[in-house]
Order: sequence, then structure tokens, then C-alpha cells
Amino acid sequence: MAIADEITRVIRDRIQSYEGRTTEAAMVSVGTVIEVADGIARVYGLSGVRYLELVEFPRTGMMGLAFNLEEDSVSVPVLGDFTLLHEDDEVRTTGRIIEVPVGDALIGRVVNPLGQPLDDGGPINTTRTRPVERVAPGVITRHPVNTPVQTGIKAIDALIPIGRGQRELIIGDRQTGKTAVALDTIINQKGKNLTCIYVSIGQKNFQIARIRETLRQHGALEHTIIVHAGAEDPAPLKYLAPYAGCAMGEEIMESGRDALVIYDDLSKHADAYRNMSLIIRRPPGREAYPGDVFYLHSRLLERAARLNDNYGGGSLTALPIIETKANDVSAYIPTNVISITDGQIFLETDLFNAGIRPALNVGISVSRVGGAAQTAGMKQVAGTLRLDLAQFRDLAAFAQFGSDLDAATKRKIERGRRQQEIMKQKQYEPMSVEHQIMIIHAASTGKLDNVAVDKVQEWEKQFHSFMDANYPELVATIRETTVTERKKLPKEVFEQLDAAIVEYQKTAPR
Repeated sequence: MAIADEITRVIRDRIQSYEGRTTEAAMVSVGTVIEVADGIARVYGLSGVRYLELVEFPRTGMMGLAFNLEEDSVSVPVLGDFTLLHEDDEVRTTGRIIEVPVGDALIGRVVNPLGQPLDDGGPINTTRTRPVERVAPGVITRHPVNTPVQTGIKAIDALIPIGRGQRELIIGDRQTGKTAVALDTIINQKGKNLTCIYVSIGQKNFQIARIRETLRQHGALEHTIIVHAGAEDPAPLKYLAPYAGCAMGEEIMESGRDALVIYDDLSKHADAYRNMSLIIRRPPGREAYPGDVFYLHSRLLERAARLNDNYGGGSLTALPIIETKANDVSAYIPTNVISITDGQIFLETDLFNAGIRPALNVGISVSRVGGAAQTAGMKQVAGTLRLDLAQFRDLAAFAQFGSDLDAATKRKIERGRRQQEIMKQKQYEPMSVEHQIMIIHAASTGKLDNVAVDKVQEWEKQFHSFMDANYPELVATIRETTVTERKKLPKEVFEQLDAAIVEYQKTAPR
């Protein structure tokens, strides 16, 4: 009798506690794994699942992504170690479309494409999330691109200016300095109110550790988020990485601030997408990429924009990186991304090997925003520089045949050599706008014509030190006029600059 009373009491307590719950019942679709291969699980069931909805594998605690919704099954890229899954494992829907944590708590951190920390900084304290996939801002919400992103790299700021809200492709072969350009740009944003998101796709962990330490040493980590999908990570995480980084940047843009996102690189992103697509049997097309690979990158890069004042006035600038093979910019993925972006910075292997770094090919590189995103002072001094350099390279190639050259042609070649020399720049040494303007003016007006070519870089270094020490007011005037006030430099400033150069030349290296 006592046992019966005890059972009755337990049942009564459970009924009472059940009635006291406030949790509402939730509807979930349940399915079964029927096959697992190369990071993709084929699941039978899940009739109520939505595209890009997160699904859960309860036995392992891993998550997946509803990617291909077929008539009798769903293909689910697994966001984790797929080897832990077995046939007949249960799969449940979560009701959540894939999203990532966003907000300022991510700044200075290294995270994976799901927003989970990969560094030793502890948990990320943010409650805000955003979907990784989102429709790009419409035409009505956008503002013309007219504010520069200063990279600190003379060759880019003078010849191929980048604006806030622009999409500028960095393209070239392996080991031509593409990542170096991106890192110099991040380092140069210190104190410029531009938050950077560096998205690493398929790089090794030690490379990211080195990049993080480099940014930390230069004081750039405090305005940077690093999103890393490593070389050993499954293809679904590499696929998600750029969209996650873009969502983090959109949060900053829509709060009225400026963000810069670098995708390093989209070639590996397209490869990861191709791996997933071929496994789930989407039809292969050119170079075995599926037919929607253009849409893969266009819907990502179109999200870069500068919003008008009615929508907060923020901006998201995109610098995608594409790796070519043997400088072949006519391959499938390079041509796709070139047609999506607003210009390209083409880095050439031969120039890199010749010691011209950054190895910028002036003829192929272009910015379709152009002078609209360039400071007025830089526009004044660099107006003919691109043409001068292009002419110099043509003339220098012609002069190799040993033909007799007239005096005017020789002068152009000699000046071109010095202009090319001042375009060289060491890594991790971005230069301020005012210093760029001063040295480009000096070279373009012939002030370096009597300096030996191998002394040009020494001349330049000492020139900047001389100006900072002896003419700080002039340097400050150039900076305030062209950067702060965004006005043209008056004639008097150039006259003072010329006089200062004449004084410097008395002690300058020759």
C-alpha cells in the first residue's frame, strides 16, 4: 500500500509541475541520416525544413545547414567533423535560419564562421545576431561613392583610389603581395574610424596566427575582426566564412559607421562551393563549377554599399582577393569577379620578381570610381602620373633594342625610372596622404631628375624627415586642406613646398 501511495505521489507531483510550466510546445521536423560523404549528409524526412535553416544532430551535438531541398531528401552540409555521423542518426530542425553574432564585442577577436572564438579571449559577450544571407541595399538607399579609403600605399592611393562603399578586386598569382596590400590597408586605418573585417578562407592556422600578431604589433587589432575558416576545416565552413564577415560588416554599416571587409580569397571560396555542389550532384558547368557560381559572389559583393543620410550614412567597402594561375585573368572565376566589382588591382609576377613592390600593373589595374574617391590634393599632383608611368614602360621596352633616342625621350625615360622608384614601398609601412602628395609632386616636377636611381628611396626617406622637422606647419596645412577640409591645395602651398625642396636638395643624397 505504501508503494502505491508513493507512486501516486510522484505522479501527482509530476502532473502539478507539468501544469506549472510556461514553456510552449514547439513543432520540429525529424529526419534520418541515410548517407554521409565528404562533409555532406543526405537526410530523409525534414519535410518542414527551410532553405539555409540550421538543423541539429542530437547524438553528436553538431549542426548542419539545409542546403539542397529535394523531393524525398535534404542535402545537409555538416558544420563540423562529419566522420562522427552515422547512418540512421536522428536529425532535427531548429527553426533558425543560419545567423552569426555581430557587434563591437567581436572587434579584436579571431572567430570562426559561426562567430565562435578561436583565440584565448574568452566568450564573446554579444546578444545581437544577423542572418548570413541578406538582400543587398537597393538603389534608393545608396549614396554615391565619394569618400576615400586611404590604403597608405602610394601606388594605389595615387593611381587606383578606393572609395568607401566600393568593391575593388585584388588579383594576381600566388606570392605577388595580395595579402600584403590588404594588411597594409588595415594597418593604415588606425585612428580613421574604419572598422576592418579580415576573412580568411582556406589558409593555414599558423598563417592567421602570424597575421594576428602583425596586426597587434602595429596597433591595428583594436579595430579589426578576423573571421577564419582554416585549410583543414570542412567545405561548408569555408562557404559560410565570407557571408559571416559581410554580416558583421553590415551591422557596422547600418549603425552609421564605416567598415572594410577583405575576402582572402574568393578562389578558395568558389572551390569549396564547387566541392559541396558536386557532392550533392548539382550539374557541373565550365571548369566543373556549377552554373550559379556567379550568383555565389554577386550576392555577396553587392552587399557592399554606402548608404545615404536617410539610412544612417554608413558604408561597407569590399576588397575581394582572387588568385590567378600564370597571370590568366581570363579564367572563369577571375572574369566573374572582375565583372561584379568596380575595378581591379592587378599584381604581376614579373614586376614582383623585378623588385617593384607593390607589383602593380598600371595598364590592367583600374578603379571605376576613380577621382571621385580621391582627395583633391592627390588629384592635383597625380593627375598625369598613370600616363607618365605607362609611357615610361613602353619607351623603356623600346629602348632595350638599342635604338638611338632623342633627348626628350631620354628625359622621359629617366624621369619615369625615378617615378617608378618612388612607387616602391616596403610592407607594413603605410604612408600618410600629406607625405604621398609631397614626394609625388617632387618626382613629377623633376626635382629628382639629378638624383641617382639607386639613391631615390634614401632621398625620399630623408626628405620626409626633413619636412617633418623643419616645415611641420606646411605638412599640417597639406593634411588639413586636402583630408579634413577636402579642398584643393592653393598655389601658395606648392610654392612653399618647392622652396622647401630646394633647401633640402643642398644636403640631400645624390
